[in-house]
Amino acid sequence: MDIFEKCHIDRLDRALKGGYYPYFMELTGNDGPIVEMEGQQKIMIGSNNYLGLTQDPRVIEAAIEATRKYGTSCSGSRFLNGTLDLHIELEQKLAQFMKKDAALIFSTGYQTNYGAISALAGQDDILIIDKSDHASIYAGTRGGFGPETKRYKHNDMNDLERVLSRCDPSKGKMIISDGVFSMEGDIVNLERLTEIARKYNARIYLDEAHGVGVLGKNGRGSGEFLGFEKDVDIVMSTFSKSFASLGGFIAGPEHVVRYLKHMASSLIFSASPTPAATAAALKALEIIQNEPERRQLLLDNGNFMRHELNRIGLDTGDSDLTPIVPIYVREEKKTFEFWWALYHAGVYTNPVVYPAVPREHDMIRTSYMATHNLEHLERCLDIIDKTAKKLDIPRSH
Repeated sequence: MDIFEKCHIDRLDRALKGGYYPYFMELTGNDGPIVEMEGQQKIMIGSNNYLGLTQDPRVIEAAIEATRKYGTSCSGSRFLNGTLDLHIELEQKLAQFMKKDAALIFSTGYQTNYGAISALAGQDDILIIDKSDHASIYAGTRGGFGPETKRYKHNDMNDLERVLSRCDPSKGKMIISDGVFSMEGDIVNLERLTEIARKYNARIYLDEAHGVGVLGKNGRGSGEFLGFEKDVDIVMSTFSKSFASLGGFIAGPEHVVRYLKHMASSLIFSASPTPAATAAALKALEIIQNEPERRQLLLDNGNFMRHELNRIGLDTGDSDLTPIVPIYVREEKKTFEFWWALYHAGVYTNPVVYPAVPREHDMIRTSYMATHNLEHLERCLDIIDKTAKKLDIPRSH
């Protein structure tokens, strides 16, 4: 048996031969809603640049100034020589913003979930996770000291209670859920989840990667939006979405954050966030706090597209009140073909197939920015509608 034998992936080979391979497309220009790929302009509705801050001059200038002052890298981990005063400032401001005792930043969002979950969960603990949680959460459950891991049906609180009712009451338990689910675009049922957590003495860990900057009066995510942020023990989020940067953070009780500073392997054994990324996130946080109108524009755009896509009969599933709007195709090959046709018509989207979603949940994932204007959105709708008709994409009515 050759260890490389598994590297032949039939469906990817078919996509390459068929000319509709959709991944690793080269971006040669980026103006937010409009990007350049293969020498042509595309309307970008496949980015998580929700507030449109990646091109904001204030964020760019903050990154440039930090690079001038500190250089391009710390060339070391936070644990040793890699902690800047910028890192500490960002952690303090994030803790204040999220209304938690303390915060800790990591170099990527994936490392944040992996490091925090794997460090917190021991062999006598039970992790209970939503089946649609992000891949980094799944990785964290496998990377620790052998915790027992159980899954419940997506956003199904009755199934969550069924799972918890069968857990050993003497063991430590933590429910881990996305706040906004990155593929489906729906929001966790946090009211019911917190009731169940209290009943079974379980901690709550909420991944707000797609919630912070997007939901809530102040932009603190689904916990604030739903009125239950005080019930959430640990909040995680990323800088690669609304913060227009790279990295992630945990916010929670001070003693828990201190523990993670000394036990999270992905923090200790990774280079610290670059000065540019840290300064960009700091400036983005300031804008998130001072310009709530951006969130309103973002949500208005998402709601407009969801309404219009439903109006023309496309299936957007349970997406609600978020800028993430899937179009369900429910067939892998047709999903790739739909993506290819949209791309060549001038609209960039994301094809999502198994294992990123369950089988027969294949979709085109669309996501919107505060900086999309009505002309962008109407042009996308026209192209999507015509292409869906041409390819006979399933309609919900």
